Amino acid sequence: MVSFDPQNIQDSINLIRKSTTVALLTHMHPDGDAMGSTIGMFHYLESLGKECRIILNDRYPHFLEFMVDPQVQTSLLVHEEDPVGVKAYLERCDLTFCMDFNRFSRLEHLEEAAKTSKAHRILIDHHPAPAAEEFDLLFSETAISSASELTWWFLKEILNGETSRLPKASLTALMTGMTTDTNNFANSVFPSTLQMASELLEAGVDRDEILYNLYNRLSENRLRLMGHLMQDVLEITEDGVAFILLSEEDQKRYPIREGETEGFVNMPLSIDCVKMSIFSREDNGKARISIRSKKGTSANRCAARWFNGGGHEQAAGGRLIFREDVPSFKEVPDYIRTSTHKFMTEDNE
Repeated sequence: MVSFDPQNIQDSINLIRKSTTVALLTHMHPDGDAMGSTIGMFHYLESLGKECRIILNDRYPHFLEFMVDPQVQTSLLVHEEDPVGVKAYLERCDLTFCMDFNRFSRLEHLEEAAKTSKAHRILIDHHPAPAAEEFDLLFSETAISSASELTWWFLKEILNGETSRLPKASLTALMTGMTTDTNNFANSVFPSTLQMASELLEAGVDRDEILYNLYNRLSENRLRLMGHLMQDVLEITEDGVAFILLSEEDQKRYPIREGETEGFVNMPLSIDCVKMSIFSREDNGKARISIRSKKGTSANRCAARWFNGGGHEQAAGGRLIFREDVPSFKEVPDYIRTSTHKFMTEDNE
Protein backbone atom coordinates (compact mmCIF):
# COMPACT_ATOMS: atom_id res chain seq x y z
CA MET A 1 0.00 0.00 0.00
CA VAL A 2 1.10 3.59 -0.58
CA SER A 3 2.70 5.24 2.45
CA PHE A 4 1.66 8.78 3.41
CA ASP A 5 3.19 11.31 5.79
CA PRO A 6 0.92 11.14 8.90
CA GLN A 7 1.16 14.91 9.40
CA ASN A 8 0.00 15.59 5.83
CA ILE A 9 -2.94 13.27 6.39
CA GLN A 10 -3.89 15.02 9.63
CA ASP A 11 -3.53 18.43 7.98
CA SER A 12 -5.81 17.25 5.16
CA ILE A 13 -8.40 16.02 7.65
CA ASN A 14 -8.31 19.40 9.38
CA LEU A 15 -8.68 21.34 6.13
CA ILE A 16 -11.60 19.19 5.01
CA ARG A 17 -13.28 19.49 8.40
CA LYS A 18 -12.96 23.31 8.44
CA SER A 19 -13.98 23.84 4.80
CA THR A 20 -17.49 24.70 3.67
CA THR A 21 -17.02 25.36 -0.05
CA VAL A 22 -14.77 23.06 -2.11
CA ALA A 23 -13.57 23.23 -5.71
CA LEU A 24 -12.24 20.19 -7.57
CA LEU A 25 -9.92 20.98 -10.46
CA THR A 26 -8.36 18.76 -13.10
CA HIS A 27 -6.33 19.23 -16.26
CA MET A 28 -7.51 20.43 -19.67
CA HIS A 29 -8.98 17.81 -22.01
CA PRO A 30 -9.94 15.62 -19.02
CA ASP A 31 -9.45 11.89 -19.57
CA GLY A 32 -10.76 8.90 -17.66
CA ASP A 33 -8.30 9.24 -14.80
CA ALA A 34 -8.92 12.97 -14.44
CA MET A 35 -12.68 12.47 -14.27
CA GLY A 36 -12.46 9.28 -12.19
CA SER A 37 -10.26 10.79 -9.47
CA THR A 38 -12.23 14.04 -9.42
CA ILE A 39 -15.67 12.41 -9.30
CA GLY A 40 -14.46 9.89 -6.73
CA MET A 41 -13.35 12.73 -4.44
CA PHE A 42 -16.51 14.74 -5.20
CA HIS A 43 -18.89 12.04 -3.97
CA TYR A 44 -16.92 11.65 -0.74
CA LEU A 45 -16.98 15.39 -0.01
CA GLU A 46 -20.68 15.58 -0.87
CA SER A 47 -21.35 12.79 1.63
CA LEU A 48 -19.85 15.06 4.30
CA GLY A 49 -22.32 17.82 3.45
CA LYS A 50 -19.76 20.08 1.75
CA GLU A 51 -20.73 22.43 -1.07
CA CYS A 52 -18.69 21.13 -4.01
CA ARG A 53 -18.17 22.05 -7.64
CA ILE A 54 -16.16 20.15 -10.24
CA ILE A 55 -14.52 22.81 -12.40
CA LEU A 56 -13.25 21.90 -15.86
CA ASN A 57 -11.48 23.92 -18.52
CA ASP A 58 -13.37 22.05 -21.25
CA ARG A 59 -15.90 19.19 -21.50
CA TYR A 60 -15.05 15.57 -20.77
CA PRO A 61 -15.26 12.92 -23.55
CA HIS A 62 -18.69 11.50 -24.35
CA PHE A 63 -17.71 7.93 -23.45
CA LEU A 64 -17.26 8.99 -19.81
CA GLU A 65 -20.84 10.26 -19.57
CA PHE A 66 -21.91 7.20 -17.56
CA MET A 67 -19.89 8.48 -14.57
CA VAL A 68 -21.61 11.86 -14.62
CA ASP A 69 -24.79 11.17 -12.66
CA PRO A 70 -27.37 13.93 -11.95
CA GLN A 71 -25.61 14.85 -8.71
CA VAL A 72 -22.34 15.48 -10.57
CA GLN A 73 -24.06 17.17 -13.52
CA THR A 74 -25.70 19.82 -11.36
CA SER A 75 -22.35 20.52 -9.67
CA LEU A 76 -20.29 20.86 -12.86
CA LEU A 77 -18.84 24.16 -14.04
CA VAL A 78 -17.02 24.37 -17.40
CA HIS A 79 -14.86 27.41 -18.11
CA GLU A 80 -15.50 27.33 -21.86
CA GLU A 81 -19.24 27.58 -21.17
CA ASP A 82 -19.39 29.79 -18.05
CA PRO A 83 -16.12 31.64 -17.31
CA VAL A 84 -17.90 34.17 -15.07
CA GLY A 85 -19.46 31.44 -12.93
CA VAL A 86 -16.14 29.61 -12.65
CA LYS A 87 -14.28 32.75 -11.54
CA ALA A 88 -16.97 33.61 -8.99
CA TYR A 89 -16.92 30.15 -7.42
CA LEU A 90 -13.12 30.00 -7.22
CA GLU A 91 -13.12 33.40 -5.53
CA ARG A 92 -15.38 32.23 -2.71
CA CYS A 93 -14.28 28.61 -2.13
CA ASP A 94 -12.04 27.86 0.85
CA LEU A 95 -10.52 24.53 -0.25
CA THR A 96 -9.34 23.26 -3.63
CA PHE A 97 -8.47 19.68 -4.54
CA CYS A 98 -6.10 19.57 -7.53
CA MET A 99 -6.53 16.21 -9.21
CA ASP A 100 -4.27 14.55 -11.81
CA PHE A 101 -2.09 17.53 -12.72
CA ASN A 102 1.26 18.69 -11.38
CA ARG A 103 1.21 22.43 -12.10
CA PHE A 104 -1.42 25.08 -12.78
CA SER A 105 -0.27 25.59 -16.38
CA ARG A 106 -2.02 22.25 -17.12
CA LEU A 107 -5.35 24.02 -16.52
CA GLU A 108 -5.06 26.24 -19.62
CA HIS A 109 -7.74 28.98 -19.34
CA LEU A 110 -8.43 28.10 -15.69
CA GLU A 111 -4.85 28.80 -14.67
CA GLU A 112 -5.14 32.46 -13.63
CA ALA A 113 -8.37 32.07 -11.68
CA ALA A 114 -6.99 29.00 -9.88
CA LYS A 115 -3.74 30.74 -9.00
CA THR A 116 -5.43 33.86 -7.58
CA SER A 117 -7.91 31.90 -5.46
CA LYS A 118 -7.23 32.26 -1.72
CA ALA A 119 -8.39 28.68 -1.04
CA HIS A 120 -6.05 26.09 0.46
CA ARG A 121 -4.77 23.67 -2.19
CA ILE A 122 -4.32 19.92 -1.88
CA LEU A 123 -2.60 18.13 -4.77
CA ILE A 124 -3.31 14.47 -5.57
CA ASP A 125 -1.26 13.50 -8.60
CA HIS A 126 1.07 10.91 -10.13
CA HIS A 127 3.04 12.98 -12.65
CA PRO A 128 6.74 13.70 -12.13
CA ALA A 129 8.18 17.06 -11.03
CA PRO A 130 5.20 18.78 -9.41
CA ALA A 131 5.38 22.55 -8.89
CA ALA A 132 5.44 22.19 -5.10
CA GLU A 133 5.29 25.92 -4.47
CA GLU A 134 1.82 26.11 -6.02
CA PHE A 135 0.19 23.83 -3.41
CA ASP A 136 -0.24 23.75 0.37
CA LEU A 137 -0.23 19.95 0.67
CA LEU A 138 1.20 17.48 -1.84
CA PHE A 139 0.28 13.84 -2.28
CA SER A 140 2.48 13.16 -5.28
CA GLU A 141 3.61 9.64 -6.20
CA THR A 142 4.92 8.50 -9.58
CA ALA A 143 5.23 4.78 -8.76
CA ILE A 144 1.49 4.34 -8.93
CA SER A 145 -0.92 3.56 -11.74
CA SER A 146 -3.08 6.68 -11.67
CA ALA A 147 -4.41 9.64 -9.76
CA SER A 148 -7.53 7.54 -9.18
CA GLU A 149 -5.51 4.88 -7.40
CA LEU A 150 -3.72 7.51 -5.31
CA THR A 151 -7.11 9.02 -4.41
CA TRP A 152 -8.31 5.60 -3.23
CA TRP A 153 -5.35 5.18 -0.87
CA PHE A 154 -5.69 8.80 0.29
CA LEU A 155 -9.37 8.37 1.13
CA LYS A 156 -8.70 5.05 2.82
CA GLU A 157 -6.07 6.73 4.99
CA ILE A 158 -8.17 9.70 6.07
CA LEU A 159 -11.07 7.34 6.82
CA ASN A 160 -8.76 5.17 8.92
CA GLY A 161 -9.62 2.19 6.71
CA GLU A 162 -13.40 2.60 7.03
CA THR A 163 -14.01 2.65 3.28
CA SER A 164 -17.58 1.42 3.76
CA ARG A 165 -18.33 5.10 4.38
CA LEU A 166 -17.52 5.91 0.75
CA PRO A 167 -20.50 6.17 -1.62
CA LYS A 168 -20.74 3.46 -4.31
CA ALA A 169 -20.49 6.14 -7.01
CA SER A 170 -17.12 7.18 -5.58
CA LEU A 171 -15.77 3.62 -5.76
CA THR A 172 -17.03 3.13 -9.32
CA ALA A 173 -15.42 6.38 -10.49
CA LEU A 174 -12.06 5.45 -8.96
CA MET A 175 -12.11 1.99 -10.55
CA THR A 176 -12.97 3.58 -13.90
CA GLY A 177 -10.14 6.09 -13.72
CA MET A 178 -7.58 3.44 -12.79
CA THR A 179 -8.83 1.15 -15.57
CA THR A 180 -8.43 3.80 -18.28
CA ASP A 181 -5.00 4.98 -17.13
CA THR A 182 -3.62 1.44 -17.08
CA ASN A 183 -5.22 0.71 -20.47
CA ASN A 184 -7.23 -2.00 -18.72
CA PHE A 185 -4.22 -3.34 -16.77
CA ALA A 186 -1.89 -3.34 -19.79
CA ASN A 187 0.60 -0.80 -18.41
CA SER A 188 1.65 1.06 -15.24
CA VAL A 189 0.37 -1.74 -13.01
CA PHE A 190 1.89 -2.08 -9.52
CA PRO A 191 1.11 -4.47 -6.65
CA SER A 192 -0.90 -1.66 -5.05
CA THR A 193 -2.97 -1.38 -8.25
CA LEU A 194 -4.09 -5.00 -8.06
CA GLN A 195 -4.74 -4.64 -4.34
CA MET A 196 -6.94 -1.61 -5.00
CA ALA A 197 -8.86 -3.45 -7.72
CA SER A 198 -9.38 -6.44 -5.42
CA GLU A 199 -10.69 -4.26 -2.60
CA LEU A 200 -13.06 -2.35 -4.88
CA LEU A 201 -14.43 -5.57 -6.34
CA GLU A 202 -14.94 -6.92 -2.84
CA ALA A 203 -16.80 -3.68 -2.01
CA GLY A 204 -19.27 -4.40 -4.82
CA VAL A 205 -17.99 -2.39 -7.78
CA ASP A 206 -19.33 -3.83 -11.04
CA ARG A 207 -16.23 -4.01 -13.24
CA ASP A 208 -18.12 -5.68 -16.11
CA GLU A 209 -20.44 -2.70 -16.32
CA ILE A 210 -17.49 -0.30 -16.31
CA LEU A 211 -15.80 -2.18 -19.17
CA TYR A 212 -19.04 -2.25 -21.17
CA ASN A 213 -19.46 1.51 -20.81
CA LEU A 214 -15.83 2.25 -21.64
CA TYR A 215 -15.28 -0.06 -24.60
CA ASN A 216 -18.59 -1.21 -26.05
CA ARG A 217 -20.58 1.99 -26.53
CA LEU A 218 -18.47 3.76 -29.13
CA SER A 219 -19.65 4.94 -32.54
CA GLU A 220 -19.40 3.15 -35.90
CA ASN A 221 -17.40 6.10 -37.24
CA ARG A 222 -14.69 5.44 -34.67
CA LEU A 223 -14.06 1.96 -36.03
CA ARG A 224 -14.10 3.17 -39.63
CA LEU A 225 -11.73 6.03 -38.80
CA MET A 226 -9.39 3.63 -37.00
CA GLY A 227 -9.29 1.38 -40.07
CA HIS A 228 -8.51 4.33 -42.34
CA LEU A 229 -5.73 5.62 -40.10
CA MET A 230 -4.08 2.23 -39.69
CA GLN A 231 -4.34 1.36 -43.37
CA ASP A 232 -3.68 4.68 -45.11
CA VAL A 233 -2.01 7.07 -42.64
CA LEU A 234 0.23 5.10 -40.26
CA GLU A 235 3.93 5.53 -40.97
CA ILE A 236 6.85 3.74 -39.31
CA THR A 237 10.32 5.25 -39.51
CA GLU A 238 13.61 3.39 -39.69
CA ASP A 239 14.20 4.37 -36.07
CA GLY A 240 11.16 2.40 -34.93
CA VAL A 241 8.86 5.38 -34.46
CA ALA A 242 5.27 4.94 -35.61
CA PHE A 243 3.13 8.01 -36.10
CA ILE A 244 -0.47 8.71 -37.09
CA LEU A 245 -1.85 12.10 -38.06
CA LEU A 246 -5.55 12.91 -37.81
CA SER A 247 -6.33 15.95 -39.96
CA GLU A 248 -9.38 18.19 -39.74
CA GLU A 249 -10.35 16.82 -43.16
CA ASP A 250 -10.46 13.25 -41.84
CA GLN A 251 -12.33 14.42 -38.74
CA LYS A 252 -15.05 15.79 -41.05
CA ARG A 253 -15.03 12.64 -43.16
CA TYR A 254 -15.44 10.42 -40.08
CA PRO A 255 -17.28 12.55 -37.50
CA ILE A 256 -16.45 11.32 -34.02
CA ARG A 257 -17.02 12.61 -30.51
CA GLU A 258 -14.35 14.03 -28.23
CA GLY A 259 -12.33 11.24 -26.66
CA GLU A 260 -13.12 8.56 -29.25
CA THR A 261 -9.52 8.50 -30.48
CA GLU A 262 -8.50 7.29 -27.01
CA GLY A 263 -6.28 4.22 -27.44
CA PHE A 264 -5.29 4.84 -31.06
CA VAL A 265 -1.77 5.81 -30.00
CA ASN A 266 -1.24 2.45 -28.27
CA MET A 267 -2.06 0.27 -31.26
CA PRO A 268 1.23 0.54 -33.23
CA LEU A 269 3.16 -0.62 -30.15
CA SER A 270 1.92 -4.12 -30.87
CA ILE A 271 4.30 -4.15 -33.87
CA ASP A 272 7.61 -5.74 -32.95
CA CYS A 273 9.89 -3.12 -34.52
CA VAL A 274 8.03 -0.12 -33.06
CA LYS A 275 9.69 1.45 -30.03
CA MET A 276 7.60 4.59 -29.80
CA SER A 277 4.18 5.65 -31.11
CA ILE A 278 2.92 9.20 -31.72
CA PHE A 279 -0.65 10.25 -32.41
CA SER A 280 -1.24 13.81 -33.61
CA ARG A 281 -4.63 15.47 -34.02
CA GLU A 282 -5.21 18.80 -35.77
CA ASP A 283 -7.13 21.05 -33.40
CA ASN A 284 -7.82 24.78 -33.81
CA GLY A 285 -4.41 26.10 -34.77
CA LYS A 286 -2.35 23.41 -33.10
CA ALA A 287 -1.48 19.74 -33.26
CA ARG A 288 -2.30 17.83 -30.07
CA ILE A 289 0.33 15.16 -29.44
CA SER A 290 0.10 11.84 -27.57
CA ILE A 291 3.20 9.66 -27.16
CA ARG A 292 3.53 6.09 -25.92
CA SER A 293 6.70 4.01 -25.80
CA LYS A 294 8.12 0.65 -24.85
CA LYS A 295 10.61 0.26 -22.02
CA GLY A 296 14.00 1.67 -22.94
CA THR A 297 12.52 4.63 -24.83
CA SER A 298 11.38 7.69 -22.90
CA ALA A 299 8.09 9.20 -24.09
CA ASN A 300 8.47 11.81 -21.35
CA ARG A 301 11.86 13.08 -22.51
CA CYS A 302 10.76 13.12 -26.14
CA ALA A 303 7.63 15.12 -25.30
CA ALA A 304 9.61 17.60 -23.21
CA ARG A 305 12.42 18.02 -25.76
CA TRP A 306 10.39 18.27 -28.96
CA PHE A 307 6.68 18.70 -28.28
CA ASN A 308 6.28 21.29 -25.49
CA GLY A 309 5.00 18.66 -23.12
CA GLY A 310 5.84 15.86 -20.73
CA GLY A 311 4.28 13.14 -18.65
CA HIS A 312 5.35 9.66 -17.63
CA GLU A 313 8.28 7.59 -18.84
CA GLN A 314 6.15 5.51 -21.24
CA ALA A 315 3.14 7.84 -21.66
CA ALA A 316 3.33 11.55 -22.38
CA GLY A 317 1.75 14.34 -24.37
CA GLY A 318 2.31 17.78 -25.79
CA ARG A 319 1.42 20.12 -28.60
CA LEU A 320 2.80 21.92 -31.63
CA ILE A 321 1.53 25.46 -32.20
CA PHE A 322 1.11 26.45 -35.83
CA ARG A 323 3.27 29.40 -36.94
CA GLU A 324 5.37 28.98 -33.80
CA ASP A 325 6.61 25.38 -33.86
CA VAL A 326 5.56 24.43 -37.40
CA PRO A 327 3.94 26.50 -40.18
CA SER A 328 0.84 24.29 -40.40
CA PHE A 329 -0.43 20.74 -39.95
CA LYS A 330 1.02 19.78 -43.34
CA GLU A 331 4.54 20.19 -41.94
CA VAL A 332 3.92 18.03 -38.87
CA PRO A 333 5.02 14.74 -40.55
CA ASP A 334 8.42 16.17 -41.49
CA TYR A 335 8.80 17.66 -38.02
CA ILE A 336 8.06 14.28 -36.42
CA ARG A 337 10.45 12.43 -38.74
CA THR A 338 13.29 14.90 -38.08
CA SER A 339 12.79 15.38 -34.34
CA THR A 340 12.28 11.71 -33.51
CA HIS A 341 15.33 10.72 -35.58
CA LYS A 342 17.44 13.11 -33.50
CA PHE A 343 15.82 11.86 -30.33
CA MET A 344 16.25 8.17 -31.07
CA THR A 345 19.86 8.53 -32.25
CA GLU A 346 21.12 11.31 -29.94
CA ASP A 347 18.81 12.05 -26.97
CA ASN A 348 17.40 8.66 -25.97
CA GLU A 349 20.42 7.42 -24.09
